[in-house]
Amino acid sequence: MKTQAIILDSQGAPEVMHLKTIDIAEPGQGEVLIEQTAIGLNYMDVYQRSGYYKLQTPMHLGLEAAGVVIKLGDGVTHLKVGDRVCYGPILGAYAKHRLIPAGRAIKIPDSVLDKDAAAILLKGMTVEYLLCRTYPVRAGEAVLFYAASGGVGHIAGQWGKHIGATMIGVTSGAKNSAAILENGYDYALDRNSDDIAKRVREITNGQGVPVVYDSVGKDSFDASLRSLSERGFFISFGATTGEAPAVTPSQLQHNGSLYFCRPSLANYVGTNDDLQMSAGKVFKLLAEGVLKVSIDREESLANIVDLHHDLEAGITTGSTIIIP
Repeated sequence: MKTQAIILDSQGAPEVMHLKTIDIAEPGQGEVLIEQTAIGLNYMDVYQRSGYYKLQTPMHLGLEAAGVVIKLGDGVTHLKVGDRVCYGPILGAYAKHRLIPAGRAIKIPDSVLDKDAAAILLKGMTVEYLLCRTYPVRAGEAVLFYAASGGVGHIAGQWGKHIGATMIGVTSGAKNSAAILENGYDYALDRNSDDIAKRVREITNGQGVPVVYDSVGKDSFDASLRSLSERGFFISFGATTGEAPAVTPSQLQHNGSLYFCRPSLANYVGTNDDLQMSAGKVFKLLAEGVLKVSIDREESLANIVDLHHDLEAGITTGSTIIIP
């Protein structure tokens, strides 16, 4: 059968992405064929498209989506045709139909819409591993979280509030600052006008925070370092302004015996057990009303170039989904 998908013949600017009609094979052993109804957009897509992460081309793009199982490969017994499923991270989501390993498919609860599943799965699992496993946040702790008005940031504010942490979010502009206060954050810091480290010290009575979650990279590195308390954890999970500078052991020592790490979702959901556990926590909190999905934009695959330009420019807020 044939389907439509975004293909990259080379990595580079958004214009390297092209919507093409391609052949798709029958599902093989342990695979399922999905007709996709909603595709999630993530900043990781920019890293992979641009060449920040070197990948072999030609290639497909996109890491998560939701849809309906339309064909089963041999050996698949836990799913049936008609099941609503989502998945991630599996490269190649920018398509109308696609094959995935059946073991990586996550059943969508009856109470969750396909659009919401595609909008929250990877972002929610990212927050789960950051706040619950990389550094297990405890009630009463202060947390500094960058890009608080983005999709991951929105969920982190809500999850952190549920835990009982004091959430300090970094964003830009009055509108975004007001918005994150509606998404669990106790304080909104504007990176365009606030001295971030100074404000963090004021909020924490000079102590600093025990953990900072930094997805900005180069431009925020110094402020993040200066915001930490003794034996604090600097968790770098992105680099939207470029790679953070190299960290020397003596830097960590002289700034208060700090810890520095650069985790990745792939290492936290690499096994099917971890994947199902993490997704299960996300959907449980969604069903309980602890988390809410903020879909601020829907676009077609045909508009993917403009969408990536806006994503890189920081124009998108909340979650954005693509309708194939």
